[in-house]
Amino acid sequence: MADRIPTEELISEDSRASATPMMEQYIEIKAANPDLLLFYRMGDFYELFFDDAEQASRALSITLTKRGQHLGRDIPMCGVPVHAADDYLQKLIALGFRVAVCEQTEDPAEAKKRGGKSVVRRDVTRLVTAGTLTEEKLLAPGESNFLMALSRIRGEGEASYGLAWIDISTGIFRVSATTEARLAADIMRVEPRELIVADTLFSEEKLRPVFDLLGRVVSPQPAVLFDSATATDRLARFFGVATLDGFGRFSRPELSAAAAAVAYVEKTQINERPPLGIPEQDGSASRMFIDPATRANLELVRTMAGGRDGSLLKAIDRTVTSGGARLLGERLMSPLTEPDAIHARLDSVAFFLDDASRQDGVRAYLKELPDMPRALSRLALDRGGPRDLGAILRGLEVARAIGDALTGAELPGELAGALAALRDLPGDLETRLAETLADDLPLLKRDGGFVREGAHDGLDEARGLRDTSRRVIAGLQAQYAEETGVKGLKIKHNNVLGYFIEVTSGNAQALTGSDAAKAKFIHRQTMANAMRFTTAELADLESRIANAAGEALAIELEAFEAMRAHVVGEAERLKTGALALSVLDVSAAFAVIAEAEAYCRPMVDETTAFKIEGGRHPVVEQALRKQSAGPFVANDCELSPRNGGAEGCLWLLTGPNMGGKSTFLRQNALIAILAQIGAYVPAASAHIGIVDRLFSRVGASDDLARGRSTFMVEMVETAAILNQAGPRSLVILDEIGRGTATFDGLSIAWAAVEHLHDVNTCRGLFATHFHELTVLSEKLPRLVNATMRVKEWKGDVVFLHEVGPGAADRSYGIQVARLAGLPSAVVKRAKSVLARLEDADRKNPAANLIDDLPLFQTAMRADPAAQKPSEVTALLETLKPDDMTPREALDALYALKRKLSEDISLGD
Repeated sequence: MADRIPTEELISEDSRASATPMMEQYIEIKAANPDLLLFYRMGDFYELFFDDAEQASRALSITLTKRGQHLGRDIPMCGVPVHAADDYLQKLIALGFRVAVCEQTEDPAEAKKRGGKSVVRRDVTRLVTAGTLTEEKLLAPGESNFLMALSRIRGEGEASYGLAWIDISTGIFRVSATTEARLAADIMRVEPRELIVADTLFSEEKLRPVFDLLGRVVSPQPAVLFDSATATDRLARFFGVATLDGFGRFSRPELSAAAAAVAYVEKTQINERPPLGIPEQDGSASRMFIDPATRANLELVRTMAGGRDGSLLKAIDRTVTSGGARLLGERLMSPLTEPDAIHARLDSVAFFLDDASRQDGVRAYLKELPDMPRALSRLALDRGGPRDLGAILRGLEVARAIGDALTGAELPGELAGALAALRDLPGDLETRLAETLADDLPLLKRDGGFVREGAHDGLDEARGLRDTSRRVIAGLQAQYAEETGVKGLKIKHNNVLGYFIEVTSGNAQALTGSDAAKAKFIHRQTMANAMRFTTAELADLESRIANAAGEALAIELEAFEAMRAHVVGEAERLKTGALALSVLDVSAAFAVIAEAEAYCRPMVDETTAFKIEGGRHPVVEQALRKQSAGPFVANDCELSPRNGGAEGCLWLLTGPNMGGKSTFLRQNALIAILAQIGAYVPAASAHIGIVDRLFSRVGASDDLARGRSTFMVEMVETAAILNQAGPRSLVILDEIGRGTATFDGLSIAWAAVEHLHDVNTCRGLFATHFHELTVLSEKLPRLVNATMRVKEWKGDVVFLHEVGPGAADRSYGIQVARLAGLPSAVVKRAKSVLARLEDADRKNPAANLIDDLPLFQTAMRADPAAQKPSEVTALLETLKPDDMTPREALDALYALKRKLSEDISLGD
């Protein structure tokens, strides 16, 4: 529709004044939510109009139609059914849209009472954004859904940035102070689905790389949301406390971010309050620093292609609950740097490894555990249903059974704390829910039928009237027939009188012959051959039958609200218990994979040791097994200090492509991460001194959107490593300098090795095809040469995938090219060129090849010192094109061609 109405014009005063009553209401609500798609409830559909309709129809591939006109132009319209709205919301949120859901807030019948043209009252009941989802359909069960707020307070020293992140679907609320240097890394370790930031901060150029990295996740908001002067009061008001002193001590940036996050939640949830926990400080100093490039290179939670299959998380995940899967993901993104905390987790794994029967029993119960935190959140936001109450009940039952199973065992500290949390769960809530909820629960509370029979006397009676009205009427008919002695007495029903008693005219005397009979049987209608009566009892019964269904549902809804209130009142204990169950799940899952994959318990301490014996890559090892491609070749890695020094070693790793260098590099980084999240590791033994910063530069990619070539990306990432790595860091570098000219690249790689050795003094693995670098081991005492071993057999190369001491003297690139399927002629020619290069003068190795390049054959065959001045050149110098006629120019061209032919002939 070419003649469209822009949003700015739509929400103008003139536009509203000329609108129909319904459109006036729509425009008023749209004006309050200009940057969101407005789902406008009309009966059984959410309708979208104007620009919203055009955008939604394209995004959802639904039909765009029209509804009347406004300002002389057609009104574009599209709609989605209310019952399928979640599916459409999921698509829109995934595409980066935000949606305002506008519901009817009164019954259409009430609107009609105000006049025939009155519009049903509507209002926005919630804003749906990527970071504020609670619906089961819209959330991935095993992934957290964090909303993060970023703030900055000038004058707060280095840590002038504050981060706060909330998962309203589970109630998690954490804050952290950070620096500009750590900002991107700290954001990415949380992986927020939505990041809100003050619009003034969003416009700052120096933070553009961070926001570009996050893309459409970033949502600029008014700066007033981040006002630090009102932050404390806003948080105290939200949590209903007079002071935040009981929550801990927070910096101004942390308070600003936390208050902004809470304000945004209140803004999007309108009148509902999610069950957020009090803000917990999550100090980045106690977490391993992993920059975004390293996370991507190591494929921790997803591969470079964006999928979960092939990631470390997918390989190690043996959890059986949604909460456990989320906790595992959080731990994997934030490895610890405190040995005591790491060993507490390792002790939990060891407990389940040593007690297989309890491990099996606990996991069997956990498999029946529903997602309690998300059910709790939906109930708290009044979006829950009977099945959410059922999830709380089943969760409490599972928790009690697991608590009984663990009672009497000598539990390590972390598991003992988990058991205490399970014991503290509210037993009275479990009892109430069990006594009230039916066995088979409907999805929606409006469907009724979720209260158990016998749980409420009034409900049972209402249901009886609703479901057995014929039997009740028949019973009353028999009673009246016996009282009056009129066997032919009938109770009938029509749409005019409702229920009535009918007797023949001859039997009417029995109902009217005495004062008592007249008082009870009230005359309603006289017919030709019959008379009709009613009684107070029958009228009451009629009323109750007519209202039985509504009454039954009302009683159930009242019971639902009572149970919901009880659940929400126990929110803190329920969340603590749910977290305890997740801890048990992760610990038992680590034990399962440790036993199945022969992982070992790592020794983790404050030293700078790094000694891995028989290390393996967890992802590659499992992939090889699935492909029946043979066993994974384990390798040792020793980066511990040498000769009593304090600084770790730097390995220079050479060897062929396809020899396993990249796998070896990555596996050692992954082993360090696994050890520091408190998991057993794929090795025969492992001693790891705490790694405070992990850097990995493996693989090649460009960044065309920001105008960066592959080599520029490589240099930017390498620069970040060389500028930030310290003595406790672990650095993984692969093929630095290969993206530019040989001597440039060699020089860069050479200088980088020296810098890592002398300035960063870190532990590291540096893989390269620049074999010249191996001579550095003679002058750098902590540099160790290592190589990937190969064997040659009848002209072919056999990759052993073994790491050993020494240096490779060649890269076997041509053999790898042949394996890749290059044409045999190309492979043969490459071998010939390589042979000549290897025999050539080191200063000009291409000189021996020049005879094979036809363009330069003539020039190279003559002795440069014996060459005479060219006659062609001399003739050209005599020509004056400006003074020549076309005929003279053509003659000169033929003369030049003739001279050139003669020169070539003499050369031959």
